[in-house]
Amino acid sequence: MKRRDFTGTVVVITGAAGGLGRALAFAFAAAGARIAALDRDAAGAEALAAELRSRDRQALAIVCDVTDSAACERALAAVITSWGRVDVLVNNAGISHRSAWRRTDPGVTRRVMEVDFFGAVNSTRAALDALLAAHGLIIVISSVAGFAPLIARTGYAAAKHALHGFFDSLRCELADDGVDVLMVCPAFIATGIDRNALGGDGAAARHAQQIVGERAQPGDIALQVLRAAQRGRRLLLPGRTSKLAWWLSRLAPAYYARAMARRLRGEML
Repeated sequence: MKRRDFTGTVVVITGAAGGLGRALAFAFAAAGARIAALDRDAAGAEALAAELRSRDRQALAIVCDVTDSAACERALAAVITSWGRVDVLVNNAGISHRSAWRRTDPGVTRRVMEVDFFGAVNSTRAALDALLAAHGLIIVISSVAGFAPLIARTGYAAAKHALHGFFDSLRCELADDGVDVLMVCPAFIATGIDRNALGGDGAAARHAQQIVGERAQPGDIALQVLRAAQRGRRLLLPGRTSKLAWWLSRLAPAYYARAMARRLRGEML
């Protein structure tokens, strides 16, 4: 992967209205990029774009449900109509759940897969021709759950593992075309995804989330993502917890599983 300068580039971010997506928008805008903020939340996306424009940055707000492939096609077409190109796609949109699998309705697992996995697939398909033309970059916001087990989040872990299989393979397919893929695997971040997690019945989760390690701030993660993209990284493990999880899950997987289960046993409610 090559080093990149984002001055004058067009960066499309899904799930941009809040949390990490919002922080990523400000980070890439500060690096000179034009930002296309995609989100189901029309008011939130427009508020973000307006704030960026107030800081003399170019920004678009586009309503898009990433689970709708046609909506993704329309959103990316709108970006290209406005700016003529797409240099970076950040697949950030996602949801989570907290419930033991035996108490989780199958529809919850399907919903998480639709947003977290198929949402990224839909957005990438819609942006691919433009990314090929620009020799662009795909950034995928995965998780520690993308390479290691995570108790009481079977659907979430399945979706994140699927992202790795898909995008690591896609990286190989696109290598000769000059399109790169950066996988980002944070641990716990202080964002709305925790507050909006689904319970096993599909309603909001009723118990407080337990975490392992410290909860990172979105702005800190966003800056690390920007730097990793500038340096041409393939994988980013931001923070001590994600690095420790990476190595422990590989070198001592049984120990990792036991330790994780002890820390998060309350999530089995």
